[in-house]
Amino acid sequence: MLEAIVAVYSDWGIGKDGTQPIVVSADRRHFREVTGDGAVIVGRRTLADFPGGRPLKGRRNIVVTRQNIEIPGAEVAHTPESAAQLAQQSEKAFVIGGASVYRSLLPMCGRVHVTMLDCVPESDVFFENLDQSADWRIADSSPWHEENGVRYRFLTYERI
Repeated sequence: MLEAIVAVYSDWGIGKDGTQPIVVSADRRHFREVTGDGAVIVGRRTLADFPGGRPLKGRRNIVVTRQNIEIPGAEVAHTPESAAQLAQQSEKAFVIGGASVYRSLLPMCGRVHVTMLDCVPESDVFFENLDQSADWRIADSSPWHEENGVRYRFLTYERI
């Protein structure tokens, strides 16, 4: 089963204008630890926001795009569903964004790793509020930490 990993703000916003307005380095480390050696499913526009717009090292990158393009270091899938089928060949597979890829594949996910940032910058895209869903429960949570004045914590949600 697929898993998802996402950093959200207190209002479950995940970004504005194609990028994350506020980032903490501990979240980036957590992301690398959780997804390392796994497959990641990412939308083409989200991939463009990565350093150099390149696929992530040490992971099998599956990029969802309607465009008929080749992306060095990645496999291209033309639908989220075909990306999920490709990911089944991997022992671990994570949906890593953007919003439309999350929305399409969340029903196939059994676990979601959430970094909750205790702030509310302006966002134009949002992740489903798992706290308000009867389908999800918190299976694990860390205490609150702080980095550069931003409080954050790690939560793991599991599908009920």
